[in-house]
Amino acid sequence: MNFQQLRSVRETVRQGFNLTLVAEALHTSQPGVSRQLKELEDELGVELFVRAGRRFLGLTPPGEVMLPIIERLLQEADNLKGAGEDFASSDHGLLTVAATHTQARYALPTAVRDFRSSHPHVTLHLQQGSPRQIAQLVLDGHADMGVATEALADYPELVTLPCYRWTHVVVVPPSHPLAQEAVAGKLLTLNRLAQFPLITYETGYTGRSHIDEAFRREGLQADIVLQAMDADVIKTYVDLGIGVGVIASVAFDEVRDTHLVALDARHLFATNTTRVAIKRGAYLRGYVYDFIHTFAPTLTREVVQIAVAGAPGDDTDSP
Repeated sequence: MNFQQLRSVRETVRQGFNLTLVAEALHTSQPGVSRQLKELEDELGVELFVRAGRRFLGLTPPGEVMLPIIERLLQEADNLKGAGEDFASSDHGLLTVAATHTQARYALPTAVRDFRSSHPHVTLHLQQGSPRQIAQLVLDGHADMGVATEALADYPELVTLPCYRWTHVVVVPPSHPLAQEAVAGKLLTLNRLAQFPLITYETGYTGRSHIDEAFRREGLQADIVLQAMDADVIKTYVDLGIGVGVIASVAFDEVRDTHLVALDARHLFATNTTRVAIKRGAYLRGYVYDFIHTFAPTLTREVVQIAVAGAPGDDTDSP
């Protein structure tokens, strides 16, 4: 039994049992992958995969039982490698952070700047994606940590820790009726907001679930005419008069966005929590703890280590 055989099993599952894709991912040949899998099955004395001729269709019952063990063995191998690298060169390495566009554009820049100043020999790699893509990148070991508001807490294999809380704002041109009503001291309501076409985030991004829930709770139908992942895109179309924007408060800059007005919406939509996620059981190099602490000062190394050591569901929920 060797790690290449174990990696072949893991990658076969990840690639939907398509051995051509497995071979590409492992930089080897398809016959080589087949041989690794067969040799491991022969050594274990059981078949791990359901086959139809040369095609792999899924995992057998023994395969279902053994896959988590294989995952743990490979993770511990990665942990061992990471620990060695940490001791050999604690101030050099690569840090991969997966984040949504909103986090990468508005929340992370200051932390990245400060971290680069204190860790000049660590290369930072920012990967952007949807919250679910971010979760998968962390689970697959392609990112050291993830930062997002939606979805991360839905994965028991991840340790998720709250970083900060934020609310939404409604953005309109200064001449818009809602802006004029705000100047007159009239409180914005969901019923009034529902009378205008809305532009906001795609489902699953940046607190969109709280926006949908607010309208649903009041029995209102929101007229969402445009959805985007990027607050800057939303603001562009608001400026064109396409609709009223609902964006994260952190995404509105009073200095830069002088052509728009932001109306407080914290009384309309529930407060959102941005979280950092790491893979449960993964070894974190020292500079990963440093970056997390730089981004969220309440998340000290001790706090993160306690959370990682806890059972699923024990993650702290206080920022």
